[in-house]
Amino acid sequence: MRTVRLDEAFKKDLLDTLLKRSPNNYEQYSDTVAKIVEQVRTEGDRALFELTRKFDWEGVSAANIQVTEEEFQEAYEKIDERLLATIRKSLKNIRAYHEKQKQYSWFDSTPQGTLLGQKVTPLRAAGVYVPGGKAVYPSSVLMNIVPAKIAGVEQVIMATPCGKDGKVNPAVLCAAREAGADAVYKMGGAQAIAAMAFGTESIPRVDKITGPGNIFVALAKKAVSGYVGIDSIAGPSEILVLADEGANPRYVAADLLSQAEHDELASAILVTTSPELARRVSEEVDGFVEKLSRREIIQKSLDNYGWILLADSMEDAVETVNLIASEHLEIVTRNPFEVMMKIRNAGAIFLGEYSSEPLGDYFAGPNHILPTNGTAKFFSPVSVDDFVKKSSIIYYSREALESVRGDIEYFAEQEQLTAHANSVRVRFEDQEQEG
Repeated sequence: MRTVRLDEAFKKDLLDTLLKRSPNNYEQYSDTVAKIVEQVRTEGDRALFELTRKFDWEGVSAANIQVTEEEFQEAYEKIDERLLATIRKSLKNIRAYHEKQKQYSWFDSTPQGTLLGQKVTPLRAAGVYVPGGKAVYPSSVLMNIVPAKIAGVEQVIMATPCGKDGKVNPAVLCAAREAGADAVYKMGGAQAIAAMAFGTESIPRVDKITGPGNIFVALAKKAVSGYVGIDSIAGPSEILVLADEGANPRYVAADLLSQAEHDELASAILVTTSPELARRVSEEVDGFVEKLSRREIIQKSLDNYGWILLADSMEDAVETVNLIASEHLEIVTRNPFEVMMKIRNAGAIFLGEYSSEPLGDYFAGPNHILPTNGTAKFFSPVSVDDFVKKSSIIYYSREALESVRGDIEYFAEQEQLTAHANSVRVRFEDQEQEG
């Protein structure tokens, strides 16, 4: 891996380079995606089936686009028993974590005759997208569906591409059933996002769409945002390890490669104050790459977006971490809890040498659908909050309104909104007539 001494010029160049990976920088696909979205919006099933036949499965129709009960049962017969048991263990942890995120309505009344509050309401329907094709992600099924069901969403549907034989991977189907999906549809790509956003004769319309996908899925989510809610526009995976001289170089190298294997645009960065650790991690990375099954993808990822950054101080290292705002951040220092308090921007933070990133991907419980490409500065992981909306509640008695009417009328008149002032004034016309 390349080792670079951190300075202000390199920080800027690094951020510019990383941002090139964002879906926002792949506008050459935008017109194609926009046409697909509009085609599905206006033509419904006809367009959805035509596109699905073109990209995924030639035999799709209204009669078979939804996964049947028989297909679910077949999946349970085919899935490896150990994998099913592991899915159930993981599911238990994910549920326990997300249960703690649940919010409740609250109301606050006063003796003066006022009541203010917040009403928390689950979304009516949510659509979750799970990638398919060459890769299989039952873990993403759990991470999408569980928070929606805990939030109380009435209808959770899932879209995932099927194979050329019209079958969905058994592990994906079993994970969907275990997590509580209300329906699973065999569709993928931008056309699946459009179908869930606008509805078709076969696909119900949802209020929000979550889940990662390829560049076409990401741009389709961007295109339908505003018609429905979305979680975020996900980019390629990334990991940043912040380590000092006490870190185990073999562990650090292994963790960096755990994300580099996702795809050629994935980013793996080590920030350290130790030149010796930098040297040893680079050696360990070279050794691992030779043995790993996805070494070609890993090597391209490292060549393009892999760095070891040498900082002059831990303060400078932390500043760099906050600038990058990585999807996954591992803190492998002598006191990771102290360093963690200085971190402002990260999707998920892993503390200590035994909290490797795959722990979060599969098992610990926190959601692994995380903000990427620096968006951890303002976005959060998918959570129960993504599947609820909040309404403000306001009640004033006549007496309570009377006590503040002068202030409201004055404020409105200062903004030259006389109808606002009048809306309050008319409620006390009887008093003014008596006076």
